[in-house]
Amino acid sequence: MKMTPAEVISASTINAAHAVGRAKNVGSLEVGKQADVVIFDAPNYAFLQYNFGVNLVETVIKKGKVVVRGGCLCV
Repeated sequence: MKMTPAEVISASTINAAHAVGRAKNVGSLEVGKQADVVIFDAPNYAFLQYNFGVNLVETVIKKGKVVVRGGCLCV
């Protein structure tokens, strides 16, 4: 789609939240918003686009709680 790595991240986070009418609650890291975060095992954000299909997920935080740690689901 000829998008830069920064454009891809923006399109899949805050722009996606706006598209479904949820940008007041999700889509970016701001005080008062739901704490949904994915932390990747990557040296920088551009690395993600060039390693598409590779699971680089290290940690997932959903609603402020860690649900994946070290790439493994927390139960």
